Amino acid sequence: QHYYITNNLRIRMAGILGRKVQQKLAEAMSKRSHFSKDEVDTLLDMYGAITVGGTRLDRNKFRDVLHNTFDMTDDILMDRVFRAFDKDMDSNLSQEEWVLGLSVFLRGTLEERVAYCFNVYDMNNDGYISREEMFQMLKNSMVKQTTEEDPDEGIKDIVELVLKKMDHDHDNRLSMDDFMKSVKEEDLLLEAFGPCLPDTKYREKFLADLESGNVCLDISQAKS
Repeated sequence: QHYYITNNLRIRMAGILGRKVQQKLAEAMSKRSHFSKDEVDTLLDMYGAITVGGTRLDRNKFRDVLHNTFDMTDDILMDRVFRAFDKDMDSNLSQEEWVLGLSVFLRGTLEERVAYCFNVYDMNNDGYISREEMFQMLKNSMVKQTTEEDPDEGIKDIVELVLKKMDHDHDNRLSMDDFMKSVKEEDLLLEAFGPCLPDTKYREKFLADLESGNVCLDISQAKS
């Protein structure tokens, strides 16, 4: 009986200390993000629920969050979104990467969202969006239509139109500077190569729930 009480007290103390550590972390990250301290605290609780039992927030779990919470379905772009969050490229998201990534994803400034989308679209991380990358992403995201015309030719025509409009320095590829200038001229070009930010409906619902502290996160495995 004595051992049970001591062990129970130890668990309670660990819980109290854990909350204090999380609250300090929430305060620190609120200063580096577009979230309040309470919102960060809720996001950290969500992170804990996703990684319960010592598991990690890996690509598959993150994909399930994107699919179930924000109705994102494009596997290639969901993988690229994960890479944009995973700053240290260790194939898992830390608490910091989770919160700071969502900060841009949900409430980023125009400059932050431009940099984020550019990183998603720069598939080989060489600092440019090439013709080949544009073609691959447009081909993947466009709805297949039953026409006799070769769809690849139609996509190539779109790539040429995009380059004509966005390639300000005329080097047949898009730099971050090209992309930034183009989006500032026409904000619809932000997601020119496929959806990598949440739809307004899902973003607003998530943020309303977050502000109220009542986020219900579906982390069940997404149906493929």
